[in-house]
Order: sequence, then structure tokens, then C-alpha cells
Amino acid sequence: MSNDPRAALQALVSAFEEHLVAASNRRSDDDPAVDGAYIAIADAFDAYEEALYDAYDEVTPLTVFAEEDDSDDDSDDDEDDEDDEELLEDNEMLDEDLVDEEDYEDLDDTDGARSGR
Repeated sequence: MSNDPRAALQALVSAFEEHLVAASNRRSDDDPAVDGAYIAIADAFDAYEEALYDAYDEVTPLTVFAEEDDSDDDSDDDEDDEDDEELLEDNEMLDEDLVDEEDYEDLDDTDGARSGR
């Protein structure tokens, strides 16, 4: 792998161009050419950012997000619910329990009278 940021940038631009060609020639929703071009962009971007950092101690304001499998989402939600329940066992108050909005209704009326001055 080259650590030349200019070469890595050119590879990234080429990956974007290849993705455009693949997308414009898409044959189905799950076209492997588009999927491959998508992955090539992510890989080329990572290489560019690494080269940029190595050469200039600089990064881009961009982030590559990993595509998650829909089947994993259900199991993650279940784990999150279990984690929430465990947290509630340790600290049984919710944020909603900390603030009673009725306590602030009187203040809103008072503030309205003050702001009229």
C-alpha cells in the first residue's frame, strides 16, 4: 500500500467513478457490482485517510459507516433492553422521575408576568 496521499486520493476518486458506473448499470437491488464498488469506496477512503494522517497528521471530516445486517438489529435491540433493565435495577429512577413538570407550571405563569414589564 502506498502512503502517498495524492495516489490514495486518486484511488478514492477512481473508486467513486467505478461506483457511479456500477450504479448506472445496476441490474437489480442486490447487484454485486454495486456492492463491490461500495466496498471499494470504503476501502479507498480508509487508505486515503491513513495516508493523509501519516503524511500530514491530518484527517477528513468524513466517517465510513459499516453496513449492519438487519437480522443483527433485532438481537442488538434485545440486548439493549436487557442492559436497560439491569441499569434500572441498579438505579431505579428514570430521568422522567427526576423532574415533575407540574412543579414548573407555576414558574411559567410567574415568568410570563415578569416578562410583561
